[in-house]
Amino acid sequence: MTEHAEYTDHHGPEGPAIRGTVVVVPGRGETRETYTRLGRRLAADAYRVRVVDAVHLDAGDPAGSLHRFGTRIADALAGTAGPDGVVRPVVLVGADSGAVAVAALLGGGEGPAPSGPRPDAVVLAGLPARTAASGDWDDELDVRTFCPAHRTTLTGDSGFRRGALDEAVPDALLTAAYGSEADVPALILTGDADPLADRGALTRTAKSLSRARLSVVRAAHHDVLNDMQHRSVAAEIVTFLETLRNELVPLVTVESSAW
Repeated sequence: MTEHAEYTDHHGPEGPAIRGTVVVVPGRGETRETYTRLGRRLAADAYRVRVVDAVHLDAGDPAGSLHRFGTRIADALAGTAGPDGVVRPVVLVGADSGAVAVAALLGGGEGPAPSGPRPDAVVLAGLPARTAASGDWDDELDVRTFCPAHRTTLTGDSGFRRGALDEAVPDALLTAAYGSEADVPALILTGDADPLADRGALTRTAKSLSRARLSVVRAAHHDVLNDMQHRSVAAEIVTFLETLRNELVPLVTVESSAW
């Protein structure tokens, strides 16, 4: 793992060729430290992983904040380039408000996206509804996760902003995200115990996109990438990445099963 002022890099093991480039965008209140476990896991499968800082979405200037986000993503991707350029496929993984920004950016909402390497696919995790969380820190932890390790990470992270889930995501960007017309493959992840999720809206968005999969994680809360089921969720993402490399043709199919 390599720390820089504006991003954290996770490198794969020595030897295997890099299989793709993944940029992770945290959500409200989160820091790059929040995604250390996920970054290491994806990097272990020979993906180049870069975690950037959480996105700031300005309700007074949604188009400007989205354009600035796009520029930052383009710069982050360009910085991963090796002698042969950026390794594709390029996949953006957004959580919470990061997922909103990714979906709105690629869906054509609030103005044109900046030039740069265009992502080949997206993972949208924990897309929030217009419902805000409320309560004290213990309540927020319960909304986010029941994973003891992740709860310890959040509690011990001095950069984490407690109460951030009380902050409303700009309505214009939520509308753009749920009405996204992104033409790249999308994996949408949500927990079925997430009180901030709008399952109906997620289902409509998944059905409206040309190449989307909605995966619901049993008993997972809002931080679906980091809850108790984080191993299975990471496996779902790796399966998506590998299927993407195979032109969306699944590499494994079940021919017969007793369970």
